[in-house]
Amino acid sequence: MSIEIANESGVDVDSDAILAVARHALDEMGVNPLAELSILLVDVEYMTELNHRWMDGEGPTDVLAFPMDEGSIDHGPGESGNEPALLGDIVLAPEVAARQASEAGHGTGDELALLTVHGVLHLLGYDHAEPDEEREMFGLQGRLLESWRDAGKQ
Repeated sequence: MSIEIANESGVDVDSDAILAVARHALDEMGVNPLAELSILLVDVEYMTELNHRWMDGEGPTDVLAFPMDEGSIDHGPGESGNEPALLGDIVLAPEVAARQASEAGHGTGDELALLTVHGVLHLLGYDHAEPDEEREMFGLQGRLLESWRDAGKQ
């Protein structure tokens, strides 16, 4: 699994933990081990710009996912074709994550892990626009985070 991470946020984060939780989620989801993923950490100003440009949102958001073309996604065994998948990009805003973590009563590292898994699931085609989709995606997100913690990979 090739996962590239670039921290352009100006905030010191545990990049190894972010990489580890992303790798765990992809492994658990049966994604081709030759798949490629990019994770970018940005400041609040740039995240605000991305959120406005791509999501028509106001202000900064915590995570954005930019999947590659759906046809390039390899969902693992049983799928035809042996080409490694170019999954796409996950963009995280550590400052927003820190604020949310404080409000939720847990650490920034835990919030970044949650947001990373959330971004991975979006890249794999999951969404939460409808109530049934939200239940499925957030349930899976919770199970992936729990299995990551249980495996002592944090």
